Amino acid sequence: MHRRNVANYGQSSLEPAVAKRIAIVEDEAAIRDNYAAAFRREGYAVDTYAARGPALDAFDARFPDLVVIDINLKDDVEGGFELCRVLRARAADLPIIFLTARDSEFDAVSGLRLGADDYLTKDISLPHLMARVAALFRRVDALKTPQGGDNRITRGDLDIDADRMSIHWQGAPVALTLTEFWLVHAMARYPGHVKNRQQLMDAAQAVLDDNTITSHIKRIRRKFIAIDADFDRIETVYGMGYRWISG
Repeated sequence: MHRRNVANYGQSSLEPAVAKRIAIVEDEAAIRDNYAAAFRREGYAVDTYAARGPALDAFDARFPDLVVIDINLKDDVEGGFELCRVLRARAADLPIIFLTARDSEFDAVSGLRLGADDYLTKDISLPHLMARVAALFRRVDALKTPQGGDNRITRGDLDIDADRMSIHWQGAPVALTLTEFWLVHAMARYPGHVKNRQQLMDAAQAVLDDNTITSHIKRIRRKFIAIDADFDRIETVYGMGYRWISG
């Protein structure tokens, strides 16, 4: 799995540990400042950008710990989608959230297919937004401190190493987002057991509706199929959920 360069991730290795850093890419100044102030009240360090170009220039020097992106960025009507695509290619495990006024299912599915971990609309309350961000950070922290014997799972051609947040299929790395990683981990941990939506949400530490889970599962399948055209280990149990089938 592609990993971020640690020297560019958050603070420099020469600097003391500081608050987690959030980057907001939003073209409307009032909205951008409002969200920035809310995150700072929660103790986060915040950088703000009005457009895709300045954000990418800044990320070349240092990645934030999480990115919040709008879709429409000035005259760049779908600039947020393109920014997400570039960031996901650079860093498979960077938490990415879309926060936008565009509330169509098509846009939400598009954002998730590009690799975003969450897709939220701007009518979300600030406490709810803070909870979703905190959940993503909990997952990042959990990856650094796996519990019990669950840090390594092998199921036939599948190998999961939670210490390194890596999943391999037939020896090839599968580049998954944080949400996708935990969904596969939850299913593969107990092969044959059906995981319903609530159990998958608990595993991912995120609030996911049925359509969002379906989009994530489809994206996960495509990534495995890109490695193995005969991949069929994730089974849909209609009306119940999903399960990992051992080969």
